[in-house]
Amino acid sequence: MRNRCAIAIGAKGLEGELCIVEPARGLVVFAHGSGSSRKSRRNLHVAQTLQRHGLGTLLFDLLTPDEGDDRRKVFDIPLLGQRVLEALDALPAPARDLPLGLFGASTGAAAALVAAASRPDSVQAVVSRGGRPDLAREHLGLVRAATLLIVGGSDAAVLELNRAAYALLRCEKRIDVVPRATHLFEEAGALDTVAHLASDWFLDHLGPAG
Repeated sequence: MRNRCAIAIGAKGLEGELCIVEPARGLVVFAHGSGSSRKSRRNLHVAQTLQRHGLGTLLFDLLTPDEGDDRRKVFDIPLLGQRVLEALDALPAPARDLPLGLFGASTGAAAALVAAASRPDSVQAVVSRGGRPDLAREHLGLVRAATLLIVGGSDAAVLELNRAAYALLRCEKRIDVVPRATHLFEEAGALDTVAHLASDWFLDHLGPAG
């Protein structure tokens, strides 16, 4: 069974869509990439796969509509990281008591890693899809959550940035390269591969809360 509800996040009242499955094995909060929103088709695809594996999900808008038109805020990683933390604080009971993971795409991956570094006792796992972990460079050594970096094999520039960031992580970590996939994983089967890699990672690393 899946229970869905809308929640408001932070002082800006950012819109979020929370889905709790029963029985739940954990909760994954999504941080979308630049120019996207909680309605991201790719993140929704991954979220649905996680739900089928017994993981709850929260997809929310990192920025207000007005803020989304400001390119400086779209790439303001400290601000985006703070918004992820606000989303964690807005979780209602019993969602707040579930084992917690973060899933970030593009700049959202950097925001997720900033949040994970700030909450080492609560965030247990992070997955990055085509992410820019390099934008969280100064926080990478503080991340304690098990971190999986998923990159397209044909996304050469981002793959190089991920390998550099991977070297700075001091947590349990892995980098998976999806053959022939480009940045948005639009190739046939590529997004399914991402979804299954993410599901396995979260199921392996989300233990009992607290």
